[in-house]
Amino acid sequence: MSEIQTERVLVVPTELFRQLGYFQGFCSDVDRYLGELFSPRHISYLSRSLAEHDPSFKQLIPYVIFRHCDADGRESVLQYTRGAGMGEGRLHSKRSVGIGGHISAIDAVANGGNPYEEGMRREIEEEVAIGTPYTARCVGLINDDHTEVGRVHLGVVHIFDVEQPAVHPRETDIAECGFRPVEQILANMTGFETWSEICMKALFGKSK
Repeated sequence: MSEIQTERVLVVPTELFRQLGYFQGFCSDVDRYLGELFSPRHISYLSRSLAEHDPSFKQLIPYVIFRHCDADGRESVLQYTRGAGMGEGRLHSKRSVGIGGHISAIDAVANGGNPYEEGMRREIEEEVAIGTPYTARCVGLINDDHTEVGRVHLGVVHIFDVEQPAVHPRETDIAECGFRPVEQILANMTGFETWSEICMKALFGKSK
């Protein structure tokens, strides 16, 4: 069996998300959601092969954006192209500004009680090497029920502000990777996955 067939991933009931306050797109009101979404009362682990096609559950996905500001205040973010070896087949060859992935059942036992934080740490360490000090904060959530992928996922968006643009891929499937000025990305988002479009416009767009 493949890893996707055997992996068990963290999910919450979609009905809980609707009770807390349904939205389409980006929401910055993290305090309204995270306490309940991360509560042990609500999380469970479901076979990934089932979870990918069951919209009655939402898989919680950390989505980490690496941002650098130069001495003149110009912002750039890490962006890359997803290779065929990255987990979500429906996003292969898409460009992205987000690093992260599924929280697995193994994360529930790895760090004694915080599977989300452990899973995010594991995903980041697997995918990139961070060679600079940084500060991190959670800035919002993404929901996109307009796509097949989005209907079964709920993104938790984090910005990692790095002192230097020294973040490099560990995996060969993270291709064409590097920091790029925010205004250049916003000027042409052709080929980017939907979550990246949503985040860039909400966090860096002129009307934010």
